[in-house]
This record gives sequence, C-alpha cells and structure tokens, in this order.
Amino acid sequence: MADVDVEIDENEDDLEVDDEQPGRLTDAEIDEAFQNISFRVIYQANSFLLPQLRDLIEEGDVINVRPEYQRRSRWPNKKKSQLIESLLLNVPIPPLFFYESDLARYEVMDGQQRMNAIADFLAGSYTLTGMEKLPFLNKKKYEDLPPRVKRSLDRASLSAIVLLQESKADEEDPFVIRRYVFEKLNTGGEKLNAQELRNSLYRSEFNKLIVSLAREEEFCKIFGIPKFTKLDDDPSYINKAREKNQMYKTMADCQAVLRVFALLNDQDISGSMKNILDRCMKNNLKKTREDLAVLRENFLLALKTSVSFFDGQAFLLPPNDKGKRRVSLAFFDAVMVAVWRRIEKADEMERASKRICAGISSTLVDNIDSLTGKANTAASIKDRISVIGKVIDAEI
Repeated sequence: MADVDVEIDENEDDLEVDDEQPGRLTDAEIDEAFQNISFRVIYQANSFLLPQLRDLIEEGDVINVRPEYQRRSRWPNKKKSQLIESLLLNVPIPPLFFYESDLARYEVMDGQQRMNAIADFLAGSYTLTGMEKLPFLNKKKYEDLPPRVKRSLDRASLSAIVLLQESKADEEDPFVIRRYVFEKLNTGGEKLNAQELRNSLYRSEFNKLIVSLAREEEFCKIFGIPKFTKLDDDPSYINKAREKNQMYKTMADCQAVLRVFALLNDQDISGSMKNILDRCMKNNLKKTREDLAVLRENFLLALKTSVSFFDGQAFLLPPNDKGKRRVSLAFFDAVMVAVWRRIEKADEMERASKRICAGISSTLVDNIDSLTGKANTAASIKDRISVIGKVIDAEI
C-alpha cells in the first residue's frame, strides 16, 4: 500500500506567557531554598556485557524494549554496523538510560536503538555493512566472526544509568521526573518527536488504547498504513512496508487518534495544540477499564459514521494546483469530533450521509484554510469543528 500524503500540524499558538521572576535573594536565602527543594533524581550506574544485554532483551521480564515503545523507526543495517564497529574498536558509547517502573523492572528511556542493534546482531539478524575501519568484517554475521573478534565483542560493554523509584518531586504529576529527564536527554542526537515523547512518558491503559485504535483496519486504510495481522503479535516481526510509512514511522497515526480525544470538549481547547495533546494524555492516566471501553466504542462508531460521508474517499481534500489529493489531519479531527459530539444520532447521520457529503464538499471549497488548520489556534480549532457540526445539523 502506498503512502497517503497527510497534512500534519502541531505548532505552538501565539500565546504569551509571563514567567514569574522571584525577587532578588540573598546567598543565605538561596542556600536555604536549595537545601529544601524536594525535587531529587536518584540513580545508580551499571555496566552490561553485550551478551547480558541480549539476554535481558530476549527474556523481556526485567527490561521493557517493546516495538511500540518510544520511536518506531528502526536503524538501517549500516548504522547498526557502525555501532558494532565502535564497540569492537572500544570507542566510548553514550550510556543507556533506564527508568525503574516497578521494583527491579525497567523501561528504556534512551538507548532503545542501540540495544536492538546489539541484540539483532548477536541473534544473527543482519550482516555487517559499511564498516570503515574494519572493512574485512563486511558481509559477516555474528556467527561468521573469527573466534578472537567474537570474544572481543562478547567482552564489550555498555554503561547504563538507572533512575530509581526513590526519585521524588513535590508535584502531583507522577511523571514529572521522567518528563524532566526525557527533555534533557532529548536535546541532542536523534530527538523524539512530540508524540514519541508522549508515548514514552505517559505509559498507561489510555495510551495503549490510542495505539490499538491506530491499528484498526478502517483507520489504517484512511492513512495508507499497511493493515495489521496476527504476525504483528510477534515482537520480532517487522513489516517493511509499514516501517516506510511516514504516518506510522513518526507515530502521527497515534497523534491523529489522540487529537480526537483531546478536542472533544471546547473547554479543553486552549493553548497550543502541543499543550492540548499533552494535557489530554495527563488527564486520562487513571481511566478505568469501563471508561476506556466506552471511549473505544464511541471512537469506532464516530469513525464508521464519518467514513460513510465520503463514498470511499474519506477525508481527502480537493485537488491542489498539481492535481494531487491529500488527507488533512485537521479536517480528520474536525469531522470526527463533530460526529462524536452527536454520536447519539449516528444512525440519522448515516442515513443522511449523501447529503452531508455534499454539504461538506461545498463547505470545504469555501473554508479550505480553516478546515485544514492553516491558522492553528484554539479559536480556529473550535471554528472548524463548529463549521462541520453546522453542516451535519442542517442535514439530519
């Protein structure tokens, strides 16, 4: 399945925030404030031989390195090989960062790609390529390495920093320490995008719901994402076509689902889109199983109803000046939210789908900028949802 062109927006609003600046403090007052601060990160340093890391990943009980965790894009074999070469040459490698989510159980905060590259090579999953200093090892798998080289790799190690549960903060947000450290780690190298950060920070049943809804066949069809099968239940399975899909690779599929939840109520639409989405993740951390079941049912019904408006071309914009049609994420969430707010009239909306389709098509022409999120402000988000809502109300 080919990629569908998708317009994605998540820009900051033009909101001005005045940070409160404390008055000038004396050195004694500063010392007292520093001594009494309750925010403390407690960690320990460890070191793992490569075979140990491989065993921990394969066992899966102690360290959580699941495909859905953090980013979805995988390093190409050349980049994996460069890491193996650095380890063989004893080049210093940045430490891994783990978070103790439960006693003696850890989640990877930073280093997932390095760990996967090592585990994959030791498992014989790829051949070395692009080796610069050790070109004679190109085209070799782990089992093909001479004994001396293999022993050298087996004795190589990676250091790891483990944030312990004893870390504390005075804020009620249980994720504040993890988020703070993530932000500091995310200042260099391959940065996580906003949705990857949310997926890493706000681990919850609500986050699992978002990921599972992004796997729904109807949803994937809209955004050109190869559908999921039973093969995907195997953590080691990689769908190469899906790995190349920009929506999936950047977790924009999960962002699309989250946006619908985040924009359901007008009172929650304030600040930048980024802040709206972050706030939604935080506010839904403690949703009950019953709450989540209702959210799933309503999302899927809203999706089914919305798709019925478009006669097989769901959420496609009119052709641009090059004759190309694309899906707009802003248009998607406007329709989905407008439908969800009227979910008790789902049957009426489906019966009126052809009239609603004609009304939306006409409205798109007259309101193309507002309906595709050109002005990404809280007011414009409310406006585009309202515009679609008025079209629906006029036809049911």
